[in-house]
Amino acid sequence: MADLSITAANVLPGAGAVTEDGLAGATITAGQAVYRDTDNSYKLADADAASALIRTARGIALNGAAAGQPLKIQKSGEITIGATLTGGTTYYLSGAAGGICPLADVGTGEYFHIVGIAKSTTVMLLALAYSGVSG
Repeated sequence: MADLSITAANVLPGAGAVTEDGLAGATITAGQAVYRDTDNSYKLADADAASALIRTARGIALNGAAAGQPLKIQKSGEITIGATLTGGTTYYLSGAAGGICPLADVGTGEYFHIVGIAKSTTVMLLALAYSGVSG
């Protein structure tokens, strides 16, 4: 397997969605995992980044935005992620900036950060948890 192939137009908040508004600090596409940088802008989270801040996803982008544009992220609750999921599978932050993948695709040297658990083939329950441990 590989990173989820997300269709941005199909990313939607679901039941119990907790969201947050801010500004993009980079070009971001709906469905990508983001972190909040020290300047309070959102940028793409990355499981193999040198900085723990960048490896700690704060949420999933609900819309696309270029740097300086408004961005809404989802921090918890159910999300229609816009990709085909395997129910019951736990998904992780990937080594590709903003990417989400199953455990089997967390590579050597990448840090384990749970993004969520698939409730169905389309809905994920966000459960953001950074372990601080690399594989």
